Amino acid sequence: MRLAMGVEYDGAGYHGWQTQGDVPTVQETLEAALSKVADHPVRVQCAGRTDTGVHGLGQVIHFDTEARRSERSWLLGTNVNLPLDISINWVKPVPEDFHARFSALDRRYRYVILNRPTRSAIWRQRAVWIHHPLDVSRMRQAARYLLGTHDFSSYRAIGCQAKSPVRTVTELALERVGDRITIDISANAFLHHMVRNIAGVLIAIGKGERSSDWARQVLEHRDRTLGGVTAPPQGLFLVGVGYPEVYGLPPNPCL
Repeated sequence: MRLAMGVEYDGAGYHGWQTQGDVPTVQETLEAALSKVADHPVRVQCAGRTDTGVHGLGQVIHFDTEARRSERSWLLGTNVNLPLDISINWVKPVPEDFHARFSALDRRYRYVILNRPTRSAIWRQRAVWIHHPLDVSRMRQAARYLLGTHDFSSYRAIGCQAKSPVRTVTELALERVGDRITIDISANAFLHHMVRNIAGVLIAIGKGERSSDWARQVLEHRDRTLGGVTAPPQGLFLVGVGYPEVYGLPPNPCL
Protein backbone atom coordinates (compact mmCIF):
# COMPACT_ATOMS: atom_id res chain seq x y z
CA MET A 1 0.00 0.00 0.00
CA ARG A 2 1.32 3.44 -0.92
CA LEU A 3 0.29 6.49 1.08
CA ALA A 4 0.80 10.19 0.43
CA MET A 5 0.85 12.75 3.23
CA GLY A 6 0.89 16.53 3.52
CA VAL A 7 3.51 17.70 6.01
CA GLU A 8 3.92 21.03 7.78
CA TYR A 9 7.02 21.90 9.78
CA ASP A 10 8.96 24.69 11.42
CA GLY A 11 12.50 24.18 10.18
CA ALA A 12 14.20 26.34 12.82
CA GLY A 13 15.19 23.37 14.97
CA TYR A 14 16.36 21.06 12.18
CA HIS A 15 19.38 20.68 9.93
CA GLY A 16 17.20 20.53 6.85
CA TRP A 17 14.97 17.80 5.51
CA GLN A 18 17.34 14.98 4.60
CA THR A 19 18.54 12.45 7.18
CA GLN A 20 22.19 13.03 8.08
CA GLY A 21 22.68 10.64 10.97
CA ASP A 22 24.21 12.82 13.68
CA VAL A 23 21.97 15.92 13.66
CA PRO A 24 18.19 16.33 13.90
CA THR A 25 16.38 16.43 10.55
CA VAL A 26 12.74 16.53 9.53
CA GLN A 27 12.96 13.27 7.54
CA GLU A 28 14.53 11.31 10.40
CA THR A 29 11.99 12.59 12.91
CA LEU A 30 9.05 11.86 10.62
CA GLU A 31 10.24 8.36 9.73
CA ALA A 32 10.61 7.50 13.42
CA ALA A 33 7.00 8.52 14.11
CA LEU A 34 5.63 6.68 11.06
CA SER A 35 7.58 3.54 11.97
CA LYS A 36 5.87 3.45 15.36
CA VAL A 37 2.42 3.62 13.76
CA ALA A 38 3.27 1.08 11.05
CA ASP A 39 5.12 -1.23 13.47
CA HIS A 40 7.88 -1.62 10.89
CA PRO A 41 10.66 0.64 9.53
CA VAL A 42 9.33 3.31 7.17
CA ARG A 43 11.32 5.30 4.61
CA VAL A 44 9.75 8.30 2.93
CA GLN A 45 10.26 10.20 -0.31
CA CYS A 46 9.56 13.94 -0.38
CA ALA A 47 8.57 16.43 -3.06
CA GLY A 48 11.52 18.71 -2.36
CA ARG A 49 14.36 18.73 0.14
CA THR A 50 14.65 21.87 2.24
CA ASP A 51 17.79 23.33 3.81
CA THR A 52 18.60 24.06 7.44
CA GLY A 53 16.14 26.57 8.88
CA VAL A 54 13.72 26.42 5.91
CA HIS A 55 10.06 25.78 6.70
CA GLY A 56 7.42 23.60 5.07
CA LEU A 57 3.71 24.38 4.78
CA GLY A 58 2.91 22.18 1.82
CA GLN A 59 5.56 19.47 1.76
CA VAL A 60 4.31 16.17 0.29
CA ILE A 61 5.72 12.73 1.00
CA HIS A 62 4.93 9.15 0.06
CA PHE A 63 5.88 5.78 1.52
CA ASP A 64 5.01 2.12 1.16
CA THR A 65 3.68 0.01 4.00
CA GLU A 66 2.23 -3.41 4.71
CA ALA A 67 0.37 -2.06 7.75
CA ARG A 68 -3.39 -1.71 7.47
CA ARG A 69 -4.61 1.42 9.21
CA SER A 70 -7.44 3.86 8.55
CA GLU A 71 -6.54 7.30 7.24
CA ARG A 72 -7.63 8.73 10.58
CA SER A 73 -5.36 6.32 12.45
CA TRP A 74 -2.38 7.26 10.29
CA LEU A 75 -3.09 10.96 10.78
CA LEU A 76 -3.70 10.98 14.52
CA GLY A 77 -1.19 8.24 15.34
CA THR A 78 1.64 9.92 13.48
CA ASN A 79 0.93 13.35 14.98
CA VAL A 80 0.87 11.91 18.50
CA ASN A 81 4.41 10.64 17.94
CA LEU A 82 5.74 13.85 16.38
CA PRO A 83 7.15 16.92 18.16
CA LEU A 84 5.00 20.04 18.06
CA ASP A 85 7.06 21.63 15.26
CA ILE A 86 6.10 18.92 12.73
CA SER A 87 2.53 18.00 11.81
CA ILE A 88 0.71 15.80 9.29
CA ASN A 89 -2.20 17.68 7.70
CA TRP A 90 -3.70 14.98 5.48
CA VAL A 91 -3.30 11.35 4.42
CA LYS A 92 -4.42 9.72 1.18
CA PRO A 93 -3.86 6.30 -0.44
CA VAL A 94 -2.29 6.68 -3.89
CA PRO A 95 -1.52 4.28 -6.76
CA GLU A 96 1.92 2.71 -7.08
CA ASP A 97 2.89 5.03 -9.93
CA PHE A 98 2.65 8.08 -7.66
CA HIS A 99 5.95 9.57 -6.57
CA ALA A 100 6.10 12.64 -4.32
CA ARG A 101 9.04 14.07 -6.27
CA PHE A 102 8.77 12.76 -9.82
CA SER A 103 4.98 13.08 -10.16
CA ALA A 104 5.04 16.76 -9.17
CA LEU A 105 4.14 19.28 -11.86
CA ASP A 106 5.32 22.37 -10.02
CA ARG A 107 6.45 23.71 -6.66
CA ARG A 108 5.71 27.00 -4.94
CA TYR A 109 7.89 28.82 -2.43
CA ARG A 110 7.38 32.01 -0.44
CA TYR A 111 10.18 34.19 0.91
CA VAL A 112 9.20 36.56 3.71
CA ILE A 113 11.07 39.79 4.45
CA LEU A 114 10.50 41.95 7.52
CA ASN A 115 11.37 45.44 6.32
CA ARG A 116 11.47 47.89 9.24
CA PRO A 117 14.09 49.67 11.37
CA THR A 118 13.84 47.28 14.34
CA ARG A 119 14.18 43.52 14.57
CA SER A 120 11.29 41.29 15.63
CA ALA A 121 11.16 38.81 18.48
CA ILE A 122 8.18 36.98 16.93
CA TRP A 123 9.33 36.82 13.29
CA ARG A 124 13.04 36.20 13.92
CA GLN A 125 12.84 32.54 12.72
CA ARG A 126 10.15 33.08 10.07
CA ALA A 127 11.36 36.11 8.12
CA VAL A 128 14.63 37.75 7.20
CA TRP A 129 14.99 41.21 8.75
CA ILE A 130 16.15 43.98 6.41
CA HIS A 131 16.33 47.36 8.16
CA HIS A 132 17.24 49.30 5.00
CA PRO A 133 14.09 50.50 3.15
CA LEU A 134 13.32 48.34 0.12
CA ASP A 135 11.78 49.63 -3.12
CA VAL A 136 9.31 46.91 -4.09
CA SER A 137 8.58 48.48 -7.49
CA ARG A 138 12.27 48.12 -8.46
CA MET A 139 12.24 44.53 -7.22
CA ARG A 140 9.12 43.76 -9.30
CA GLN A 141 10.75 45.21 -12.39
CA ALA A 142 13.81 43.01 -11.84
CA ALA A 143 11.71 39.91 -11.25
CA ARG A 144 10.26 40.09 -14.77
CA TYR A 145 13.64 39.13 -16.24
CA LEU A 146 13.51 35.77 -14.43
CA LEU A 147 10.11 34.62 -15.66
CA GLY A 148 10.06 31.86 -18.26
CA THR A 149 12.52 29.11 -19.16
CA HIS A 150 16.19 29.96 -18.54
CA ASP A 151 19.57 28.55 -17.62
CA PHE A 152 19.72 29.45 -13.91
CA SER A 153 23.37 28.53 -13.38
CA SER A 154 24.04 31.92 -11.78
CA TYR A 155 21.20 31.37 -9.32
CA ARG A 156 22.11 27.93 -8.00
CA ALA A 157 24.59 26.82 -5.38
CA ILE A 158 28.10 26.06 -6.61
CA GLY A 159 27.73 22.52 -5.25
CA CYS A 160 24.31 21.94 -6.86
CA GLN A 161 24.19 18.42 -8.31
CA ALA A 162 21.25 18.86 -10.70
CA LYS A 163 22.09 17.54 -14.17
CA SER A 164 20.54 20.54 -15.93
CA PRO A 165 20.41 24.17 -14.77
CA VAL A 166 17.38 24.90 -16.96
CA ARG A 167 14.15 25.63 -15.09
CA THR A 168 10.83 27.27 -15.96
CA VAL A 169 9.59 29.98 -13.58
CA THR A 170 5.85 30.50 -14.04
CA GLU A 171 5.29 33.08 -11.29
CA LEU A 172 7.49 35.58 -9.47
CA ALA A 173 5.36 38.09 -7.59
CA LEU A 174 6.16 40.58 -4.82
CA GLU A 175 3.72 42.17 -2.40
CA ARG A 176 4.12 44.51 0.56
CA VAL A 177 1.65 44.47 3.45
CA GLY A 178 2.72 46.87 6.15
CA ASP A 179 6.31 46.09 7.07
CA ARG A 180 6.31 42.64 5.46
CA ILE A 181 7.31 41.87 1.87
CA THR A 182 6.59 38.49 0.33
CA ILE A 183 8.22 36.98 -2.73
CA ASP A 184 6.09 34.20 -4.24
CA ILE A 185 7.77 32.01 -6.84
CA SER A 186 6.48 28.97 -8.72
CA ALA A 187 8.45 26.75 -11.10
CA ASN A 188 8.45 23.26 -12.51
CA ALA A 189 11.42 22.53 -10.23
CA PHE A 190 14.11 24.41 -8.33
CA LEU A 191 17.89 24.21 -8.13
CA HIS A 192 19.78 24.14 -4.82
CA HIS A 193 19.59 27.61 -3.22
CA MET A 194 17.80 28.96 -6.30
CA VAL A 195 15.05 30.79 -4.39
CA ARG A 196 17.44 32.21 -1.79
CA ASN A 197 19.82 33.41 -4.50
CA ILE A 198 16.98 35.08 -6.38
CA ALA A 199 15.86 36.71 -3.12
CA GLY A 200 19.41 37.93 -2.49
CA VAL A 201 19.57 39.62 -5.89
CA LEU A 202 16.14 41.22 -5.50
CA ILE A 203 16.99 42.51 -2.02
CA ALA A 204 20.17 44.17 -3.33
CA ILE A 205 18.14 45.79 -6.09
CA GLY A 206 15.45 46.88 -3.62
CA LYS A 207 18.12 48.58 -1.49
CA GLY A 208 19.30 50.54 -4.53
CA GLU A 209 22.72 48.87 -4.54
CA ARG A 210 22.12 47.59 -8.07
CA SER A 211 19.90 48.51 -11.02
CA SER A 212 16.85 46.41 -11.88
CA ASP A 213 18.69 45.21 -14.97
CA TRP A 214 21.23 43.43 -12.74
CA ALA A 215 18.85 40.47 -12.35
CA ARG A 216 19.08 39.91 -16.11
CA GLN A 217 22.84 40.43 -16.17
CA VAL A 218 23.35 37.81 -13.46
CA LEU A 219 21.13 35.38 -15.35
CA GLU A 220 23.07 35.86 -18.59
CA HIS A 221 26.46 35.31 -16.92
CA ARG A 222 25.53 31.66 -16.18
CA ASP A 223 28.21 31.73 -13.50
CA ARG A 224 27.38 31.54 -9.78
CA THR A 225 30.60 33.32 -8.81
CA LEU A 226 29.23 36.44 -10.54
CA GLY A 227 25.87 36.26 -8.75
CA GLY A 228 24.61 37.96 -5.63
CA VAL A 229 24.57 37.01 -1.97
CA THR A 230 22.50 33.99 -0.88
CA ALA A 231 19.65 35.28 1.30
CA PRO A 232 19.23 33.73 4.78
CA PRO A 233 17.09 30.57 5.12
CA GLN A 234 14.65 31.58 7.85
CA GLY A 235 12.39 33.56 5.52
CA LEU A 236 11.83 30.65 3.14
CA PHE A 237 8.71 28.43 3.07
CA LEU A 238 7.84 25.52 0.78
CA VAL A 239 4.20 26.50 0.36
CA GLY A 240 2.86 23.78 -1.91
CA VAL A 241 3.37 21.20 -4.63
CA GLY A 242 1.14 20.64 -7.66
CA TYR A 243 0.20 17.20 -8.99
CA PRO A 244 -2.01 15.84 -11.79
CA GLU A 245 -5.69 15.92 -10.81
CA VAL A 246 -5.95 12.16 -11.32
CA TYR A 247 -4.34 11.62 -7.91
CA GLY A 248 -7.00 13.68 -6.14
CA LEU A 249 -4.66 15.21 -3.58
CA PRO A 250 -5.91 18.06 -1.36
CA PRO A 251 -5.23 21.60 -2.59
CA ASN A 252 -2.16 23.44 -1.41
CA PRO A 253 -2.48 25.36 1.85
CA CYS A 254 -2.13 29.14 1.91
CA LEU A 255 0.47 31.03 3.90
